Amino acid sequence: MPRISLIHATPVAIEPVIAAFKSDWPEADVLSLLEDSLSADLQATGALDDAMVERFKRLADYAVDTGADGILFTCSAFGIAIEAAAAEHASIPVLKPNDAMFEEALNMGNRIGMIATFEPSIPSMAREFEEMASARNATAVMETVCVPDAMAALSAGDTATHNQLVADAVDQLDDPDVLMLAQFSTAQARADVEGRYSKSILTSPASAVRKLRKLLES
Repeated sequence: MPRISLIHATPVAIEPVIAAFKSDWPEADVLSLLEDSLSADLQATGALDDAMVERFKRLADYAVDTGADGILFTCSAFGIAIEAAAAEHASIPVLKPNDAMFEEALNMGNRIGMIATFEPSIPSMAREFEEMASARNATAVMETVCVPDAMAALSAGDTATHNQLVADAVDQLDDPDVLMLAQFSTAQARADVEGRYSKSILTSPASAVRKLRKLLES
C-alpha cells in the first residue's frame, strides 16, 4: 500500500483531495500535513523568498522521514518552492498541485479556461502552464478568471456561495475547449459548474491522484 503525504497551506484544500483519493485510489495510505501560515506569509511578503523555499524543503524532508512514497503539495501559489523541494527528493514523485491537470488540459484542446479563487497563485500557475506548453511545442492559450470572493466565502464556511460564485465565473470565459478549476478547494464546485458548462471539466485533485497512481503503479 503506497503512502502518500499531502502537504497543505490551507485547510480548505484538505477535504477535496481526500475525497478524490477515496473515489479514485482508495487503496492509498493518505496522510496530511497542514502548515497554514504559508499562504498568509506569502500574501504579506508578496513573493517567494529564500526563506519560504527552505520551509518547503523542510516540509518535504519531514514527509520523506515519515515513509512517504509520494508527496503532493496542494496549494498552487508556491511553484518555485515546490520545485526546489522536488529536486532534493528525486527518488519519489513530488507533485506540484496543477502539473497533472495542465498535462491533461493540453491533451484536450488549445483554448483552455481556468477559474481561480486565490489570486496570489495565478502568476505561478501561468508560468508553469506556459513552460509546459512551450516544452510540448503547443499553441495552447489559457484564459483565467479569478473569484477571490469565493475563497472568502469558503473560508467562512459558506460552501454554497463559494460554489455559486465559481459557477457564475463561467460566463466570463470565452467558451474554452476545456475548463480547469484551479485550486484544490475549488473542486467541490464542480457540480454547480457542470450546470453552466457542458464541455470537459478538470479539477486539480482528481488529475493529481490519477497521475500519482500511474507513477507509483507503473
